Amino acid sequence: MKTKTIVTAIGITVSTWLNAQTSSGNLPLLADQTIELKGFDGFKDYTISSTTIDSSGNFSLPYQTKDFGMGYLLSSDEKPYIVILSGEDIVLNGEALSYTETIKITKGPQNQWFEQYAVEHPKREQVLNAWDFVEKIYETDTLFSTQKAALKSIQEEKERIKAEDATFLNNLPKDSYVRWFLPVRKLVSSVATVAQYRPEEIPATREALRQMDYADPRLYKSGLFKEALERHMWFIENSSGPLDKVYADLNQSIDIIINQLINQPEKLNDVTDYLFNLLEKRSLFTSAEYLAVKVLGDQSCALDDKVSSKLESYRAMKTGNVAPDIVFGALSKFNMASQAQSLKQLNTDLKLVVFAASWCSHCQEIMPKIAANYLPWKAKGVEVILVSLDGNQQEYDAFTTDLPFITTTDLKVWEGQAAKDYHVFATPSMFLLDKDLKIILKPISVEQINSYFEYVLRK
Repeated sequence: MKTKTIVTAIGITVSTWLNAQTSSGNLPLLADQTIELKGFDGFKDYTISSTTIDSSGNFSLPYQTKDFGMGYLLSSDEKPYIVILSGEDIVLNGEALSYTETIKITKGPQNQWFEQYAVEHPKREQVLNAWDFVEKIYETDTLFSTQKAALKSIQEEKERIKAEDATFLNNLPKDSYVRWFLPVRKLVSSVATVAQYRPEEIPATREALRQMDYADPRLYKSGLFKEALERHMWFIENSSGPLDKVYADLNQSIDIIINQLINQPEKLNDVTDYLFNLLEKRSLFTSAEYLAVKVLGDQSCALDDKVSSKLESYRAMKTGNVAPDIVFGALSKFNMASQAQSLKQLNTDLKLVVFAASWCSHCQEIMPKIAANYLPWKAKGVEVILVSLDGNQQEYDAFTTDLPFITTTDLKVWEGQAAKDYHVFATPSMFLLDKDLKIILKPISVEQINSYFEYVLRK
């Protein structure tokens, strides 16, 4: 098809879809319904084109060079059908996208190879898993361990299946997108199986994950970008052994990923933000701190203000640093035993500082839990201090009326001195400090605090 640009009478330029490749076909059960062709950009997907399937089930959706990568068709049945957008015209026929067993690719060799592998590879994996199970029985159970010939046959069959899979991939055209994509998808989807059932493959899988190029535009357009990062971190966490080794391996992987993206600021910001949130969510705070310090300390990393602010909280408030003092102002409320005028003056072994607000739904959930645990914690030498980020005194009073510990506020919300000093960007945020205000834990839940007291303090 040819490209054509039309300038309307009012001066608006309209680009037509001439000179684009198409994904077309016939899906009679979806007649007269809308169908979209979607593509991927990193963590997001986007609509490439859409149309209404005609009364006979025919449709045609164009795509252009900028869309090259993986994509998917989506109709009203909300069942995506994956396609490769590699510059070839694609034709598929079937009943509906949700009835994948009826769909056949009649044009588009890369999509045909993809379809074939999508059918055959899972069968090979299922059989390999079955042989792994049987092999372990023949290796360890005395009833079978003497059957060396049978064990050898099992091992040979496993190698044959692996070789057959590798041969299929190696025979694909070297410059084709499908030749690149299928091994990457195979790697990403295999990490759980390797970590749990194939320990002998752990070193090679770890190395393969680290060899993946996160700056590769093919990966960015693959729909695997987010999954590859998540599975990479999960695999390291679940295959490295003791926690100190987990952190060492995670930090090494972080170095590799961030260094690949130094010259691509937009991707660097997206990946840094995603990794930071992922590590926090999985309570891998040591590596979250490592990421923050690494990226903020590298002058070649161009961060936007949002990401920089979030990471700065970790560099300034990382475990082992001394937290700023907090002055208890005029609106502070004290329990009967306290006469302190600031956080530093509190005569207690541990101090749990909680930043929360009445307008925060998660805060509304966690504050009753903290109040219920206050007396047991107090017996362990812990004092709790709530720094409210409310901006209205009536809301602050209502929020703190029944709380048995110290509460304070300056009604300046995010611009309050304590919130700025502690680089708070989300609520609730908690900091467990020792008597000298050194940060010893940044808990994310009451359960984590209790675990710390149970296994570390042992009182």
